[in-house]
Amino acid sequence: MKFLGIIPARFASTRFPGKPLADMDGKPMIQRVYEQVQNVLDAVYVATDDSRIESAVRSFGGNVVMTSDQHRSGTDRCYEAYRKIGDGYDIVINIQGDEPFIHPQQIETLKTCFSDKYVQIATLVKPFRPDDDFETTLFNANSPKVVLNKNMEAMYFSRSIIPYMRGKKYTEWLPNHVYYKHIGLYAYLANVLKEITSLPQSSLEIAESLEQLRWLENGYKIKVGITEQETIGIDTPEDMEKALAFLASIK
Repeated sequence: MKFLGIIPARFASTRFPGKPLADMDGKPMIQRVYEQVQNVLDAVYVATDDSRIESAVRSFGGNVVMTSDQHRSGTDRCYEAYRKIGDGYDIVINIQGDEPFIHPQQIETLKTCFSDKYVQIATLVKPFRPDDDFETTLFNANSPKVVLNKNMEAMYFSRSIIPYMRGKKYTEWLPNHVYYKHIGLYAYLANVLKEITSLPQSSLEIAESLEQLRWLENGYKIKVGITEQETIGIDTPEDMEKALAFLASIK
């Protein structure tokens, strides 16, 4: 199978305008994301609607494709990019453009999910640690949780705590049950990507503001790989300050 990585990147952002071009020790953030994954995929492209991002990607020698500024989601942008890049790839991997410390091994774990020929969509989860602070993990609505079936497929994603542990205090939940945090990487069979982008928004998706619930509601199965590696998402300038401190610590 041939794997195509697409990194959707918008310049507009309410909390952090111009985020993909934010400087990270001499490199724009989008370049750091690109370099983290380029050696484990058959090809990588940035998909953007902004000429400034296009120029930045070309300046570091990356592949880039211009897409519409009307897309509702990164998935829609990925599909337009895939159509413009052309056939020849079996799997499309949607890579978050604001996670410059993504691990190449996480991409490899996603790829491994497709050793099962029946897999349509794949994503990653990370177990919360038993000693995590439950108030900033389980109670964090910006960190969706996932429950899995015995076939390592997602049963449901929620911003709420799932499952609820009856009869125990909140402080006892993490030590007594494995809770999974969703890592926002997706891989799709190319034909499935085409299908899911044509689906209307679903009631669960609208309620939770989680696009993947639309796929589950329409009967698609989402295979789940487990990673022990944490990623650092950057949503605000404050997040960038923390990321730069982390970058300095690993140099």
